[in-house]
Amino acid sequence: MPRVLFVYTSADKKLLGGPTGWYLPEAAHPYYVLAPHAEIDFASPNGPNPPVDPHSVEDYTDEKSQNFLTDVAVKEKFSSAKKLSEVSVNDYDAIFYVGGHGPVIDLASDPVNIQLASQFWQEGKIVSAVCHGPAAIVGATDSNGESIFKGKEVTGFSNDEEIAVDQVKAVPFLLEDRIKLLGGKYTKADEPWGPKVVTDGKLITGQNPASAQPIGEAILVALRG
Repeated sequence: MPRVLFVYTSADKKLLGGPTGWYLPEAAHPYYVLAPHAEIDFASPNGPNPPVDPHSVEDYTDEKSQNFLTDVAVKEKFSSAKKLSEVSVNDYDAIFYVGGHGPVIDLASDPVNIQLASQFWQEGKIVSAVCHGPAAIVGATDSNGESIFKGKEVTGFSNDEEIAVDQVKAVPFLLEDRIKLLGGKYTKADEPWGPKVVTDGKLITGQNPASAQPIGEAILVALRG
């Protein structure tokens, strides 16, 4: 059975002090797609029990999201989550970065995470992320030192969506702009909040919360490929 590492932010505050963390449906929806078919471990910069964005708990009352909060197996994975510094790339077939504004705050600039993501990519493993999750791989590079986004079709939380939630000043950079700056071929759904998942080789990205289920399905296809 393939093994997948879910990586969560450890950040609980945005630049202006508002609460953040990992975004509930962006973990729950792909988890329940993949869990029957893969072994899944959790990790974060600080290890066990990374903070969930409280707004996502309030806003997403669908069955999968709420089950994720009470699922005994999930709770065990959170309580035993590895620190990123403890992760061995050789143990996994894929890495998946859960969204929420948190990854822009900590994972984007975390040297341990940047090295980890780069290792996954350079060893030909699946690198995937949803919503703000791609911010966690803006520092990842290939064996030539080039951004893994360069020349690749990529999506992630759009400028329009960031403006719509009035969080432009709460994050250190806009993800859409950064992807383009790094040479990525940024693409997005026709309308804000619409689902959009892009697979370009081993790189799989999703735009927003609506893309969480579809990115789980895309990762599963890639694992089986």
